[in-house]
Amino acid sequence: MRILFLLIGGPLFLVGVFAHVYVKIKLRPKDDSGLDDYYWEFEDAHPGLARYNKWSQRTFAVAITGLILLFISLIF
Repeated sequence: MRILFLLIGGPLFLVGVFAHVYVKIKLRPKDDSGLDDYYWEFEDAHPGLARYNKWSQRTFAVAITGLILLFISLIF
């Protein structure tokens, strides 16, 4: 059981962390993206920011899931 959690959790954690760093660097809306034209309450309607937030949350969830699996492998 421990080896299964390690084999799934390790690569899942690494992929999640590297993907999260990629999203933070590459998908962040640039200064010239027109985000300033949106009122602060409607910033999530901006397509670039919405995509950035969606992928940032997903990759963070993948990294946390891998970390939890690695932690569970320590317990069992």
